Amino acid sequence: MNHDASLSAPPRRARRMVLLGLAVLGMASALFVVRRPLMMSAPRCMAGRWHGCFDTFNGVVLMTLVTLPLAALVVWALARRRRAAGVASAWRMSLAEVGMVHGTVPFLWLTLMPGAGAGTVPARVSLVPLRDLVTMGPLGIVGNLLVFAALGFFAPMRFAAPASVPRILALGAGCSVLVETAQYVLRLDRVSSVDDVLVNATGAVLAGLASRRWWRTTAEAPSDRPRPAPAPAG
Repeated sequence: MNHDASLSAPPRRARRMVLLGLAVLGMASALFVVRRPLMMSAPRCMAGRWHGCFDTFNGVVLMTLVTLPLAALVVWALARRRRAAGVASAWRMSLAEVGMVHGTVPFLWLTLMPGAGAGTVPARVSLVPLRDLVTMGPLGIVGNLLVFAALGFFAPMRFAAPASVPRILALGAGCSVLVETAQYVLRLDRVSSVDDVLVNATGAVLAGLASRRWWRTTAEAPSDRPRPAPAPAG
Protein backbone atom coordinates (compact mmCIF):
# COMPACT_ATOMS: atom_id res chain seq x y z
CA MET A 1 0.00 0.00 0.00
CA ASN A 2 2.78 2.41 0.87
CA HIS A 3 4.66 1.16 -2.18
CA ASP A 4 1.72 2.10 -4.44
CA ALA A 5 1.49 5.54 -2.83
CA SER A 6 5.20 6.15 -3.39
CA LEU A 7 4.82 5.18 -7.05
CA SER A 8 1.89 7.58 -7.58
CA ALA A 9 3.62 10.52 -5.91
CA PRO A 10 6.17 11.29 -8.69
CA PRO A 11 3.58 11.36 -11.53
CA ARG A 12 1.34 13.58 -9.44
CA ARG A 13 4.22 15.93 -8.72
CA ALA A 14 5.20 15.97 -12.38
CA ARG A 15 1.62 16.73 -13.40
CA ARG A 16 1.55 19.70 -11.04
CA MET A 17 4.83 20.99 -12.43
CA VAL A 18 3.50 20.70 -15.97
CA LEU A 19 0.31 22.57 -15.08
CA LEU A 20 2.31 25.28 -13.34
CA GLY A 21 4.59 25.60 -16.35
CA LEU A 22 1.61 25.89 -18.69
CA ALA A 23 0.06 28.56 -16.47
CA VAL A 24 3.28 30.58 -16.46
CA LEU A 25 3.62 30.18 -20.22
CA GLY A 26 0.04 31.27 -20.77
CA MET A 27 0.47 34.34 -18.58
CA ALA A 28 3.71 35.27 -20.33
CA SER A 29 2.03 34.92 -23.72
CA ALA A 30 -0.88 37.11 -22.62
CA LEU A 31 1.51 39.76 -21.32
CA PHE A 32 3.41 39.68 -24.61
CA VAL A 33 0.20 40.28 -26.55
CA VAL A 34 -0.98 43.22 -24.41
CA ARG A 35 2.46 44.67 -23.65
CA ARG A 36 2.02 47.74 -25.89
CA PRO A 37 -1.32 48.98 -24.51
CA LEU A 38 -0.14 48.37 -20.96
CA MET A 39 3.08 50.26 -21.50
CA MET A 40 1.10 53.26 -22.77
CA SER A 41 -0.35 53.67 -19.27
CA ALA A 42 2.87 52.83 -17.43
CA PRO A 43 4.33 56.39 -17.21
CA ARG A 44 1.16 57.84 -15.69
CA CYS A 45 0.68 54.90 -13.34
CA MET A 46 4.27 55.00 -12.14
CA ALA A 47 3.90 58.75 -11.54
CA GLY A 48 0.81 58.13 -9.43
CA ARG A 49 -1.50 60.11 -11.72
CA TRP A 50 -5.18 59.36 -11.57
CA HIS A 51 -6.08 60.48 -15.09
CA GLY A 52 -4.73 58.11 -17.68
CA CYS A 53 -4.07 55.33 -15.20
CA PHE A 54 -6.79 54.49 -12.70
CA ASP A 55 -9.56 55.72 -14.99
CA THR A 56 -8.54 53.52 -17.93
CA PHE A 57 -8.80 49.81 -18.61
CA ASN A 58 -5.10 49.49 -19.44
CA GLY A 59 -4.06 51.31 -16.29
CA VAL A 60 -6.17 49.15 -14.00
CA VAL A 61 -4.91 45.94 -15.64
CA LEU A 62 -1.31 47.16 -15.37
CA MET A 63 -1.62 48.00 -11.67
CA THR A 64 -3.29 44.63 -11.03
CA LEU A 65 -0.29 42.87 -12.56
CA VAL A 66 2.21 45.10 -10.74
CA THR A 67 0.63 44.32 -7.36
CA LEU A 68 0.77 40.54 -7.91
CA PRO A 69 4.09 40.21 -6.00
CA LEU A 70 2.57 42.16 -3.10
CA ALA A 71 -0.43 39.83 -3.08
CA ALA A 72 1.90 36.82 -3.04
CA LEU A 73 3.80 38.36 -0.12
CA VAL A 74 0.54 38.83 1.81
CA VAL A 75 -0.37 35.18 1.18
CA TRP A 76 3.02 34.06 2.48
CA ALA A 77 2.78 36.26 5.60
CA LEU A 78 -0.73 35.08 6.45
CA ALA A 79 0.12 31.43 5.86
CA ARG A 80 3.28 31.64 7.97
CA ARG A 81 1.38 33.24 10.85
CA ARG A 82 -1.34 30.61 10.70
CA ARG A 83 1.10 27.72 10.50
CA ALA A 84 2.89 29.08 13.55
CA ALA A 85 -0.46 29.08 15.37
CA GLY A 86 -1.14 25.50 14.31
CA VAL A 87 -4.02 26.30 11.95
CA ALA A 88 -4.92 23.56 9.50
CA SER A 89 -4.81 24.34 5.75
CA ALA A 90 -2.99 27.62 6.38
CA TRP A 91 -1.79 28.04 2.80
CA ARG A 92 -5.15 27.25 1.24
CA MET A 93 -7.02 29.65 3.51
CA SER A 94 -4.53 32.47 2.96
CA LEU A 95 -4.48 32.01 -0.81
CA ALA A 96 -8.28 31.96 -0.93
CA GLU A 97 -8.63 35.19 1.06
CA VAL A 98 -6.09 37.14 -0.97
CA GLY A 99 -7.32 35.63 -4.23
CA MET A 100 -10.90 36.73 -3.60
CA VAL A 101 -9.81 40.34 -3.03
CA HIS A 102 -7.09 40.66 -5.66
CA GLY A 103 -9.12 38.86 -8.31
CA THR A 104 -12.40 40.70 -7.75
CA VAL A 105 -11.59 44.32 -6.85
CA PRO A 106 -10.03 45.23 -10.25
CA PHE A 107 -13.07 43.92 -12.14
CA LEU A 108 -15.42 45.79 -9.82
CA TRP A 109 -13.35 48.94 -10.41
CA LEU A 110 -13.68 48.52 -14.18
CA THR A 111 -17.39 47.77 -13.93
CA LEU A 112 -18.08 50.86 -11.83
CA MET A 113 -15.82 53.14 -13.87
CA PRO A 114 -17.89 56.18 -14.99
CA GLY A 115 -18.59 56.68 -18.68
CA ALA A 116 -18.28 59.90 -20.67
CA GLY A 117 -21.83 60.98 -19.82
CA ALA A 118 -21.80 60.05 -16.13
CA GLY A 119 -24.09 62.25 -14.07
CA THR A 120 -25.79 63.78 -17.13
CA VAL A 121 -27.12 60.83 -19.13
CA PRO A 122 -30.29 59.26 -17.66
CA ALA A 123 -29.86 55.85 -16.08
CA ARG A 124 -30.70 52.98 -18.43
CA VAL A 125 -32.10 49.56 -17.58
CA SER A 126 -32.47 46.44 -19.73
CA LEU A 127 -34.70 43.78 -18.16
CA VAL A 128 -35.25 41.57 -21.22
CA PRO A 129 -33.14 38.40 -20.82
CA LEU A 130 -30.61 37.54 -23.56
CA ARG A 131 -31.28 40.73 -25.53
CA ASP A 132 -27.95 42.37 -24.68
CA LEU A 133 -25.84 39.27 -25.34
CA VAL A 134 -25.78 40.11 -29.04
CA THR A 135 -24.36 43.58 -28.42
CA MET A 136 -21.81 42.40 -25.83
CA GLY A 137 -19.61 40.58 -28.29
CA PRO A 138 -17.10 37.86 -27.37
CA LEU A 139 -14.82 40.23 -25.47
CA GLY A 140 -17.68 41.65 -23.43
CA ILE A 141 -19.01 38.19 -22.58
CA VAL A 142 -15.57 36.99 -21.47
CA GLY A 143 -15.11 40.12 -19.37
CA ASN A 144 -18.45 39.61 -17.64
CA LEU A 145 -17.63 35.97 -16.97
CA LEU A 146 -14.47 37.07 -15.16
CA VAL A 147 -16.06 39.74 -12.92
CA PHE A 148 -16.89 37.33 -10.07
CA ALA A 149 -14.84 34.36 -11.24
CA ALA A 150 -12.26 34.81 -8.47
CA LEU A 151 -15.04 35.03 -5.89
CA GLY A 152 -16.67 31.86 -7.19
CA PHE A 153 -13.33 30.05 -7.31
CA PHE A 154 -11.95 30.97 -3.88
CA ALA A 155 -15.03 31.54 -1.68
CA PRO A 156 -15.96 27.83 -1.41
CA MET A 157 -12.33 27.04 -0.61
CA ARG A 158 -12.31 29.48 2.32
CA PHE A 159 -15.86 29.24 3.68
CA ALA A 160 -18.10 26.22 4.08
CA ALA A 161 -21.34 28.20 3.55
CA PRO A 162 -20.98 28.84 -0.22
CA ALA A 163 -19.50 25.41 -0.99
CA SER A 164 -22.26 24.27 -3.36
CA VAL A 165 -23.23 25.16 -6.92
CA PRO A 166 -26.62 26.77 -6.07
CA ARG A 167 -25.02 28.89 -3.34
CA ILE A 168 -22.23 30.04 -5.64
CA LEU A 169 -24.87 30.93 -8.22
CA ALA A 170 -26.78 32.92 -5.59
CA LEU A 171 -23.57 34.62 -4.45
CA GLY A 172 -22.59 35.66 -7.97
CA ALA A 173 -26.09 36.80 -8.85
CA GLY A 174 -26.51 38.75 -5.61
CA CYS A 175 -23.19 40.56 -5.98
CA SER A 176 -23.98 41.32 -9.62
CA VAL A 177 -27.38 42.75 -8.71
CA LEU A 178 -25.67 45.07 -6.22
CA VAL A 179 -23.23 46.25 -8.91
CA GLU A 180 -25.99 46.84 -11.47
CA THR A 181 -28.01 48.73 -8.85
CA ALA A 182 -24.98 50.91 -8.05
CA GLN A 183 -24.55 51.68 -11.75
CA TYR A 184 -28.17 52.79 -11.96
CA VAL A 185 -28.24 54.84 -8.74
CA LEU A 186 -24.90 56.57 -9.39
CA ARG A 187 -25.79 57.24 -13.07
CA LEU A 188 -22.44 56.04 -14.37
CA ASP A 189 -23.51 56.14 -18.02
CA ARG A 190 -23.81 52.35 -18.10
CA VAL A 191 -26.72 50.05 -18.86
CA SER A 192 -27.96 48.04 -15.88
CA SER A 193 -28.78 44.79 -17.64
CA VAL A 194 -30.23 41.49 -16.50
CA ASP A 195 -27.88 39.80 -18.96
CA ASP A 196 -24.91 41.14 -16.99
CA VAL A 197 -26.30 39.44 -13.90
CA LEU A 198 -26.79 36.16 -15.76
CA VAL A 199 -23.30 36.14 -17.30
CA ASN A 200 -21.58 37.26 -14.09
CA ALA A 201 -23.32 34.53 -12.10
CA THR A 202 -22.43 31.95 -14.76
CA GLY A 203 -18.78 32.97 -14.54
CA ALA A 204 -18.83 32.52 -10.77
CA VAL A 205 -20.36 29.04 -11.10
CA LEU A 206 -17.88 27.92 -13.76
CA ALA A 207 -14.96 29.11 -11.64
CA GLY A 208 -16.45 27.40 -8.60
CA LEU A 209 -16.68 24.13 -10.48
CA ALA A 210 -13.00 24.47 -11.39
CA SER A 211 -12.08 24.54 -7.68
CA ARG A 212 -14.56 21.86 -6.61
CA ARG A 213 -11.86 19.33 -5.77
CA TRP A 214 -10.74 21.58 -2.88
CA TRP A 215 -14.23 22.09 -1.43
CA ARG A 216 -14.05 18.89 0.61
CA THR A 217 -11.30 20.23 2.85
CA THR A 218 -13.26 23.41 3.53
CA ALA A 219 -15.61 21.72 5.97
CA GLU A 220 -12.66 20.19 7.80
CA ALA A 221 -11.10 23.57 8.65
CA PRO A 222 -13.81 26.25 8.44
CA SER A 223 -12.11 28.70 10.79
CA ASP A 224 -8.76 29.82 12.10
CA ARG A 225 -9.00 27.60 15.12
CA PRO A 226 -5.69 25.82 15.76
CA ARG A 227 -5.58 22.06 15.64
CA PRO A 228 -5.93 20.44 19.09
CA ALA A 229 -2.70 19.12 20.53
CA PRO A 230 -2.53 15.33 20.88
CA ALA A 231 -3.25 14.02 24.34
CA PRO A 232 -0.19 12.71 26.22
CA ALA A 233 0.17 8.94 26.27
CA GLY A 234 -0.42 7.12 29.53
